[in-house]
Amino acid sequence: MGARAGSMPPVLLPGPAIETAATSTDIEARVAREITGFSNPLVKRVRSLREKKYRKAEGLFIAEGLRILTEAREEGVLPEMLFHAGSVHPLARELIAAMEAAGGDVIETTPDILSKISGKENAQAVVGVYRDRLTPLAEIDRSRADTWIVAQSLRDPGNLGTILRTGDAVGAGGLILIDDCVDPFSVESVRASMGALFTQSITQTRWEEFVPWLRGGPGQLIGTSLKATQDYQEPRYDSPAFLLVGNEAQGLPAAYEAECDLLVKMPMRGKADSLNAAVATAVMAYELLNQKRRG
Repeated sequence: MGARAGSMPPVLLPGPAIETAATSTDIEARVAREITGFSNPLVKRVRSLREKKYRKAEGLFIAEGLRILTEAREEGVLPEMLFHAGSVHPLARELIAAMEAAGGDVIETTPDILSKISGKENAQAVVGVYRDRLTPLAEIDRSRADTWIVAQSLRDPGNLGTILRTGDAVGAGGLILIDDCVDPFSVESVRASMGALFTQSITQTRWEEFVPWLRGGPGQLIGTSLKATQDYQEPRYDSPAFLLVGNEAQGLPAAYEAECDLLVKMPMRGKADSLNAAVATAVMAYELLNQKRRG
């Protein structure tokens, strides 16, 4: 799943190794254990992570909810800060205990402040602040998985999150974001991923960097296009397969289609001429998986 983000060595707890990257220079919350005021500087700082420019400047992002934070913990990743409103849920208690054992920052606050941080009226029980989890293109081990998903200029955070969930479901190695895609660490993308953000490696690169890297090793580039003449179930796909999905509105540029080793299409029996980008990705990803299952 790519290298884990963090500047401290893993702290061993029951189950997977847990990473926490908190340092005194990275985060200023070590002395804060309870916050009840909206004007607290830390609240303002964490709330600012809802905006891309602050996420990029700090290298941090917000994840919320017991399901997502528990998924992260099961993958061996703890937040740098954990905010909670005195939740007595067993999973919340486990997260708090894991954070304290790892020396992380646990901050008790009010439901209203959790809502202010997350931007939701009905805030989740817990909010975590994580170091971003980008894997450099050069560090991808393509032999680690049969399927990799590549998205070009994807704009919708819901689609990105759904594609991450699809990747997790089919055992893909990760998601490679090409050109100007939506931020995978936006609050909306993280919510839509339902925790898959922590099970899939994520890489951001440009097309002119991706193509030489791809051609420098094994890998079949597969695109879907309305211009294709071959049905998606006809070819026998190779491994590793790199499934290329285009922008929601324009699809793949002509030059990108020309670079593909295979172009395929899915039958459309109704009036619609195409599928949603995330749905099309799921259909193709499961075709690749089913071919492997059938042998």
